[in-house]
Amino acid sequence: MTEFTLQFSPSRLHELAGRYNDPNEHVVEKLAPRLKKMEFLDSETFVQLMGWKTQRTKKRVKSVTGDVLKEITRLSFGTKDERLRIEVLRLLNGVDWPSASVILHFKFPERYPIIDFRALWSLGFEKLPTYNFAFWNDYSVFCRKLAQENRLTMRELDRALWQYSKENQPPKA
Repeated sequence: MTEFTLQFSPSRLHELAGRYNDPNEHVVEKLAPRLKKMEFLDSETFVQLMGWKTQRTKKRVKSVTGDVLKEITRLSFGTKDERLRIEVLRLLNGVDWPSASVILHFKFPERYPIIDFRALWSLGFEKLPTYNFAFWNDYSVFCRKLAQENRLTMRELDRALWQYSKENQPPKA
């Protein structure tokens, strides 16, 4: 079991979430309600969602064909198997753990956090760990519990963890 240690008092979570200010948040605010209802991702939604997370994989993400995207995301969204749900998304060109977590975060908003270097730093990781299913699962369980105990949505928790890192994490040399 992975150890996560919140680097600040949980009483600050609401305040930090309230200070979160991403100028591109409107992209996911627009997509999220539609994504929750989808049985699979269409290319437009996929490209927008991945573009919100990172621009580094833009060319690879645009290369994903509609049929492959449809079948993989239909399988991910339809299965109850936690491992299959996230790992099948990693078959998509340009998608790894962080991007797959974004898809699941907005498809299943109360169930999945976004795995991100900022959130992990706020939970005690100076150096990024190796991502694998066991780590992902432990992270998801920890975040669900933290959100529930503090009466936060998973989105609010994600914003708070990100914001704390933005305000406190030293720049990389």
